Amino acid sequence: MGTWSGEPFGNDTAADFAWELDGQNRWSVVRGALRAALRSKDPLDMDTACVAIAAAEVVAHGLGRPTQSDVYTESVEEFVRRARRPSGRLVTAAERAVAAASAPGSELADGWMDDHEQEWRAANARLLAALRGE
Repeated sequence: MGTWSGEPFGNDTAADFAWELDGQNRWSVVRGALRAALRSKDPLDMDTACVAIAAAEVVAHGLGRPTQSDVYTESVEEFVRRARRPSGRLVTAAERAVAAASAPGSELADGWMDDHEQEWRAANARLLAALRGE
């Protein structure tokens, strides 16, 4: 996986997920990504965790509280313009999915155990705060 930042859409897997939003006007793709993370019995694998965090960022955009707005989130912004505001249940699922993706033992969390870990953890903290309206 190519990674260029600790932000939610700072890796190839998340960028690919953004393309899945093209032409969508319902939250089903986002909901599916969050459910995949929440239904996992084992620690999350790298791709599922990356997509879960990206999906949570889409929810934050839907709430009008994005933590990342750049060229990598253009398709997210277009999707949010077409979709309704996310439900409270979806927001809660997004919070839980970010927690699962960044939990000790997840492949993604283990992969960030280097000098850039603080950048990634800070991005996740900003995302959780946005989802909670803090």
